[in-house]
Amino acid sequence: MYSLLLALIYVAFISLGLPDSLLGSGWPAIHADLGVPVSYMGIVSMVISGGTIVSSLFSDKLTRKLGTRIVTAVSVLLTAAALFGFSFSDKFWMLIVFAVPYGLGAGAVDAALNNYVALHYKSKHMSWLHCFWGVGTIVSPFIMSFALTNADWHEGYRIVGFIQLGITLLLIATLPVWKVNQKAETAAQKSIGLTGALKIKGVPFLLLGFFAYCAAEATAMGWASTYFAEVKGISAEQAAQFAALFYIGITASRFVSGFITDKLGDRKMIILGTGILACGIVLLFIPAPTIVAVIGFVVIGFGCGPIYPCIIHSTPGNFGAENSGAIIGIQMASAYVGSTFIPPLFGLLGRRLGFEIMPAYLLAFAILMIVMIELTFRTTRKVRKTEEKQ
Repeated sequence: MYSLLLALIYVAFISLGLPDSLLGSGWPAIHADLGVPVSYMGIVSMVISGGTIVSSLFSDKLTRKLGTRIVTAVSVLLTAAALFGFSFSDKFWMLIVFAVPYGLGAGAVDAALNNYVALHYKSKHMSWLHCFWGVGTIVSPFIMSFALTNADWHEGYRIVGFIQLGITLLLIATLPVWKVNQKAETAAQKSIGLTGALKIKGVPFLLLGFFAYCAAEATAMGWASTYFAEVKGISAEQAAQFAALFYIGITASRFVSGFITDKLGDRKMIILGTGILACGIVLLFIPAPTIVAVIGFVVIGFGCGPIYPCIIHSTPGNFGAENSGAIIGIQMASAYVGSTFIPPLFGLLGRRLGFEIMPAYLLAFAILMIVMIELTFRTTRKVRKTEEKQ
């Protein structure tokens, strides 16, 4: 039962990644087809992220009331319905409407599953599970590229929608398996509320650091395809394929990280990932042929790999398992605030200043992230030492 549950969580993490890369990879074709400016992708992503913020903030209450298994199954079903809605949309306002359930489903399952894994599994499993998230993000751009070559972007959303529906049916059919950790999950969680979580020392640093990381990741993720099309002058179809390189890098990194993260620890893995991320950004600064930018995005993705899962996994250790449900919910909300406002801001700046500003934009948030996360670890360490003396 335990092994089957772990396998189900891996599948659920694939379902998390599938929708995340679809909009960015298809946007060069979508905005042209709907006759809207390229920067309008920021509006769609803003609505999606707005839904995730709301559901993330309420995820702790939902999970304690319904359980992780129900929240996961219902959330995946909600995203499947939203994807089918996108596949039938022929007006921009229709994308906005279906972006609401798109975001609500994504936020609840993201917070619930991440807290569940942080509580019950080692750091290596967190890395490998997020590697499977990367599998989903890699598959989607290729599906979109296939759809653009043989049909149109609507078909890309339709295919992914059917995949999500299949995962939903699997999760529903295997609901009893989740009872393996049910008692431990109930005992470990405690409702401290949003206000209580924010009063804990180190939490504001954590939220700002996670905001900065997800701002950088979401910008690279959502605008990579447009960057290649606008800056390097390649076709929309080829740009969609190149956008997958970021996800290949991040997925490969999380696979490799799983073998070393338990030895190095979450903090060292975050520092290592940030260093690699910075190297990838430097490559984008170099005015060179497209291949250098291709390598740059792979390296950026590789650097991002261990950062997200290690920040999440370190939360119970830094703040206590009894507080992790509420804190991770707020953490996810802060992440989506970064995903909501920062990529659209890049779109606006890109239109005015040129999309060549991407490396400088990413570097600013990478620096903010590592400074805030280091402050989080140092603050929580001081708190633990003070409590031990008392």
